Amino acid sequence: MPYYRTAGSVPPKRHTQFRRRDGGLYAEELQGEEGFSSDSSLLYHERIPTAITAADAVETEPDALWPNHPLKPRHFRMHELKTGGDLVSGRQAVLANDDVRLSYVAADAASPLYRNAIGDEIVYIESGRGVLESVYGGLEVEPGDYLVVPASTTHRWVPEPDSDDGALLRALVIEAGGHVGPPSRYLSQRGQFLEHAPYCERDLRAPEQPLMAEDPGEAQVLVRHRHGLTRYTYAHHPFDVVGWAGCLYPYAFNIRDFEPITGRIHQPPPVHQTFAGPNFAVCSFVPRKFDYHPLSIPAPYNHANVDSDELLFYVGGDFMSRKGAGIGLGSMSLHPAGFTHGPQPGSVEASIGKEDTDEWAVMVDAFRPLHLGPGARAGEEDTYAWSWGSPT
Repeated sequence: MPYYRTAGSVPPKRHTQFRRRDGGLYAEELQGEEGFSSDSSLLYHERIPTAITAADAVETEPDALWPNHPLKPRHFRMHELKTGGDLVSGRQAVLANDDVRLSYVAADAASPLYRNAIGDEIVYIESGRGVLESVYGGLEVEPGDYLVVPASTTHRWVPEPDSDDGALLRALVIEAGGHVGPPSRYLSQRGQFLEHAPYCERDLRAPEQPLMAEDPGEAQVLVRHRHGLTRYTYAHHPFDVVGWAGCLYPYAFNIRDFEPITGRIHQPPPVHQTFAGPNFAVCSFVPRKFDYHPLSIPAPYNHANVDSDELLFYVGGDFMSRKGAGIGLGSMSLHPAGFTHGPQPGSVEASIGKEDTDEWAVMVDAFRPLHLGPGARAGEEDTYAWSWGSPT
């Protein structure tokens, strides 16, 4: 994270004596990235956070993945996938490669305590409300939120029972093979958002107070690691942090706070970038003024991003350039490298003279080929590849 926060009670100097009321020492936990050569936070626990009493392998079958062969643009309807379960075990893999895993979930139950030890996660909330509870505290989530959860953060997801869309918390889950954050071009050398960045520190929300478990006793934590899943049993619940300080913590950024970058002629996709990950980028398409050159063409031009597969998740508004292709709310389109893609027939001419757009979408560009998961096969609408063949 680009700046320092503190919550709860911490001593004036790190790694010094900090005592409970009974005279015992609070237990420090330094959570740090890249061998403690990058961002970190220091947490203070009531009890030592290392006391496990059991470690059990959780046997699961890996998701079956299929190459996009024959190479085609594809359309998946996420709202046709099964609903229910929790936001961890209910994930349905849609697309994946060795760098990033994209899943969809419509959760109606609280998740177990969970920790992803492989990499950071970005969870985009399509609809519903709830709370992300973690060792850093509670963070309320709402539609349009991106939740960035650092690797190895112990947390759980709790849907709000009376949320939008019934009790379902619908989300796109982006699991990275490493760390994610704002693109480096948005940040100063010391990590402050620069003036040209489309969002800044004021747009970010983080836990403001620690979260204490009602029952401090034994608790289980599900850990995802590179060899599978392990369930730890801890002697004490990990939600016993009295304070923390640092630059590493879960945070939320709402897509409505993304300030679009516009120009006299159509701007290229990098202006929409919101996050950078290892070999992938996440972008936000939001309502914006169209291009204002007197002869501008607001619809995007046909383009071949020769180094990446492009996923678009359509989450709101009117998708002008996809008109007539069957795209709707909850759709995902995949435009792979090797396929030149662009607006549907007729939408270029129809865009001329329009002053603004009302589309909302999340885009993930992956710089290695994405394979199809079970969620893609279950939700695919198989006529999309031929939709550019309609007469103009």
